[in-house]
Amino acid sequence: MNLSLSDEQEFLREAARGALSRFDTIAAAREALEGGELPDLWPTASEAGWAGLLVCEEHGGAGLHPFDAMLVLVECGRVLAPVPLIGHLPASWLLDRGGYADIEAVASGAKRAVLVPAQPPSDLSDLWTWEAEAGKARVPAGDTTQVAHWVVDAPGAEVFVVVGPGGAVSVVEGASVESAARYDATRSLGHVSLVGGTSTRLDVDPADAANAWHLAQTLIAAESVGTVETCLEMAVAYAKERFTFGRAIGSYQAMKHQLVEILRVLENSRSLLYYAGWAGESKPEEFALAASAARSVSGRALDSATRINIAVHGGIGATWEHDGPLFFRRAQLSRRLLGGTGAATDRVAGELLSSAGA
Repeated sequence: MNLSLSDEQEFLREAARGALSRFDTIAAAREALEGGELPDLWPTASEAGWAGLLVCEEHGGAGLHPFDAMLVLVECGRVLAPVPLIGHLPASWLLDRGGYADIEAVASGAKRAVLVPAQPPSDLSDLWTWEAEAGKARVPAGDTTQVAHWVVDAPGAEVFVVVGPGGAVSVVEGASVESAARYDATRSLGHVSLVGGTSTRLDVDPADAANAWHLAQTLIAAESVGTVETCLEMAVAYAKERFTFGRAIGSYQAMKHQLVEILRVLENSRSLLYYAGWAGESKPEEFALAASAARSVSGRALDSATRINIAVHGGIGATWEHDGPLFFRRAQLSRRLLGGTGAATDRVAGELLSSAGA
């Protein structure tokens, strides 16, 4: 197993960082909390080819793998970029496998797709489940006559890939979306009413629907890793320039320990993320475990890193004027989406206990 990035992957990562650097997404995140508009980054994503990353070349895509998609999401997470790829990429992957007629439009970005995901069965439940409208308990996955709640990246999407009971997948066009922004203004969420849309069954297996869920887990994990990277950079820079009692605060042992803790959780998260990317391409039987482990650890790393970043910045870190709370908001919402980090941890335990029993 070689987890070193290839020259092409290095180029993809640098190109993504360069494309996003044209926008001040951090400032836009602050303005959005005060009623401003976020920049529309979908044209940039389409131009860069991100919309078709996981679509085969025969259908107009790049024909790449989860590992490559993760590299782009890491860069998005570094700058809190509101690029709707967590919803689009798993949806496009299913559409490609299922023979969707207009897949080339999805691959080019002319049509934006979104996954209405269902959490696959586990050792704790034999049901496919959706997010509940309120509360932590999940609800059985519905059909195309119902409303799906808290769907990531739903506002603005045109093609809805809906995973329903038993892992059945349908394509719905013409669904209506109620925007449901909460706490983190950079995260696009929506309640999707599927009633009245045109529905077509997609020819994919429940195993594909489950893999789409796990792919979404790796993408939000990748985004989290990028945000942790930025929090570490912010904290280290401030620890070098802030002086107290004639010394940089980074020279104090207590401060060093906190910075090293961010580095520790970052490296742990990154290694699990890379393993999930490798498994998605080379060892699919381990993808569920690897994706869940990456999601679980990166979610906790993001929560810890954003808190430490605020603490390192002292009194200024918790103020409205500082950027630290923007990253904290991202952490607190991210850990609740797509089943949450807790559900990912439960699946890791279930997978490991199952393999130990076998």
